[in-house]
Amino acid sequence: MASRTNSSSNSNAPHLGPVVDEGRADGDRYGAHELAMVLSHYDLGPIDRIRRYVRGSRRAPKLRLTAARGEFMLKRRAPGKDEARRVSFSHELQLYLERRKYPVAGLIKTRTDGQSVLVLHGRTYEMFRFVEGERDDKSLGSAGQSGRALGHFHRLLRGYEVSYRGAMGSYHASGTIESAIKQAPTMITAAGPADPEAELAQRCQYLYEAYHDAAERAGAAGIAEQARGVIHGDWHPGNLLYRDGAVVAVLDFDSARYEARIIDLANAALQFSMKMDDPKDLDNWSSKLDVERIRALVWGYNETVGEPLTTEERSAVPWLMVEAIILESILPIAATGRFGELSGSAFLRMIERKVRWLRPRAEKLAEYLEQ
Repeated sequence: MASRTNSSSNSNAPHLGPVVDEGRADGDRYGAHELAMVLSHYDLGPIDRIRRYVRGSRRAPKLRLTAARGEFMLKRRAPGKDEARRVSFSHELQLYLERRKYPVAGLIKTRTDGQSVLVLHGRTYEMFRFVEGERDDKSLGSAGQSGRALGHFHRLLRGYEVSYRGAMGSYHASGTIESAIKQAPTMITAAGPADPEAELAQRCQYLYEAYHDAAERAGAAGIAEQARGVIHGDWHPGNLLYRDGAVVAVLDFDSARYEARIIDLANAALQFSMKMDDPKDLDNWSSKLDVERIRALVWGYNETVGEPLTTEERSAVPWLMVEAIILESILPIAATGRFGELSGSAFLRMIERKVRWLRPRAEKLAEYLEQ
């Protein structure tokens, strides 16, 4: 069982090497006092070096620590993903996978009372072993290995007893789409230069209709009747590390949940098929998705999962991809007017192009995955 340490202070603060930030912490940085208090709960030995690790969400800041006992990763959970039962569910899952030799980073327990979660002053911290590895190289081989790792993940967790049924729901048939679509144009305009209001409204209406059409088509493939199990919930290239062509670590279980496996597979197919050039030049991104990488991923998945995808599941994949790309884009834009550091207006233009490319090819793509 994953468990939690609650503490407000500790006098055994370690002597640190170069501290990343002096003074008080803000939303995406650690203050010196905060860091000293957190590290006092772990037995890492003298710390020689501390570096920011900038990948992933800025709302969940990470530090790479070089210490006498090895290399470690410290993470502060993002607000909204730090609810106690949700964290416990995630940790139980990772510990279960680690015992079965699945490639996870490995949680480090506290020195003070041997728990896998540390809570200080209302903030939640996790410590992991740092895994050296390479990122996705955009090849068919890496996509295939990703599919194999996902299939192995689902096979190991078949029949896994879920402790937290609150971790449910996905991008499919989400009730949040309507309010997000309505809010997006206002937030985009407020955030900076944007397309004309009428153009924004028309684009959002198209995406809204495309989302609902895709949800109906995926539903017709029997999504509601499919068996549920634990899924990763955020399977994308940034959450995998490779070495010598094989996956050596699957990262970030914050979005793990209880859902149909095809929700994971379709999102992975989308993420591994996105063609992205200069991230700041969205208008020049290709409208196409890399269909060969999708097929390599699906083949890899079927090799290891034990129960290959059914015809109904394959037919749902393209429509679930449409749902995923629309909802996962519109939610942050509706909240901030931007997609991370990127213009919300330009990002939605790019999403519309990809959706318009994918929808008329959905049935052929599903057929191609059967070959």
